[in-house]
Amino acid sequence: MDLNIQDKVYIVSGGSKGIGEGITRAIAAEGGIVVMATRSKGVTETLAEDLKAKGRVVDYVIGDLQDEGQCEKIVNYTVNKYGRIDGVVNNAGVNDGASLEKGPAAFRASINLNLFHYFDLAHYALPYLKESKGSIINISSKVALTGQGNTSGYAAAKGAQLGLTREWAAALLPHSIRVNAILPAEVMTPLYRRWLDTSFDDPVAKEKEIISKIPFEHRMTTSDEIAALAVFLLSDKSGHTTGQFLFADGGYVHLDRSLT
Repeated sequence: MDLNIQDKVYIVSGGSKGIGEGITRAIAAEGGIVVMATRSKGVTETLAEDLKAKGRVVDYVIGDLQDEGQCEKIVNYTVNKYGRIDGVVNNAGVNDGASLEKGPAAFRASINLNLFHYFDLAHYALPYLKESKGSIINISSKVALTGQGNTSGYAAAKGAQLGLTREWAAALLPHSIRVNAILPAEVMTPLYRRWLDTSFDDPVAKEKEIISKIPFEHRMTTSDEIAALAVFLLSDKSGHTTGQFLFADGGYVHLDRSLT
């Protein structure tokens, strides 16, 4: 199936690790051009070298997305070098455990870490997305709908991302810009591994417990499965899909777990 993304240009925030890495690799494999926006210099350079050795076109801008002007810098770099932007994947963020008990300062810092750059990157890319009739994907989380406990800031940011998805989808209808959200549930990324290893006395037992509650095949979703959905949403093959919340989660959110 030709997804018609060859030589099109996509910005992926947090595009060098975990789910973001999977999305970068998937776009590049289809012939798209990826500009990764990340603060992780070493792993980003390694990923770029790997993909370039395979004949892929990838690039990156290193910097903290929380810094004022960083998102504008990323957009300007992309347009100056590649002449266009066909899509933005807002993905960067951290489930940082800013709980109700930790107080207002931690909550505000978590919102800054997980939410504001989603708006900023879309805002600065918008004139070019209008030209290309492009697409925006917001990577949210099942936490936005289910809660998790002890992560108020992250949950609030992820819920806000869903609100922005619907708002932008409505606002950008006249420009034929599609906006959708993907809500991962249990995906074994480096950040997820760190959470398991640092939050529980017996991480192996906790991992087994979590997997036992995933209805489909009792396994975690892979980053590649999230990435495949993202590439489809960016492509012309999903040309009439907008304002949607999509789940690749093995039925974790919507199926009755007593079925398993």
